[in-house]
Amino acid sequence: MEALPLLRLNLHTPLEYTQAPGLNLGNCPLPENDASPELLFCFELDKEQAGRIDPEADRFLGELVFAGRGSCGQEKVCLPAGLYLFAQQRRALNSEECLYFAIEQHKDGLWERNKMDSRLYIRFLFEDGKTVTQFFRPCL
Repeated sequence: MEALPLLRLNLHTPLEYTQAPGLNLGNCPLPENDASPELLFCFELDKEQAGRIDPEADRFLGELVFAGRGSCGQEKVCLPAGLYLFAQQRRALNSEECLYFAIEQHKDGLWERNKMDSRLYIRFLFEDGKTVTQFFRPCL
């Protein structure tokens, strides 16, 4: 698979979504046009795996904390403002590819001696005529 450029991103404003119980990486309808709602997934990484340079793929993501869809509704979830290690692919990734790139982002982050939180946010949006997959890992 292609390389995943790793950047530091200072997100100044939180991105808010409506909570979408039952939605997960394996069953989500990805954005297909400008009218499609964005999707946000938040994972609590496995504590042991989050500290390893060679995490086990089947244990890495840990628990899905929440899934969100579209604009803000009554039950809000958000990607908080803050400093993140950020990476994106300018295409829609399936759940297996998301896991692969999340681990690559993790390894690159550790290699560059970044201190990272154990949360991972994966966002899907439609931009410039295609679906984009983004990875946000909070920096400490």
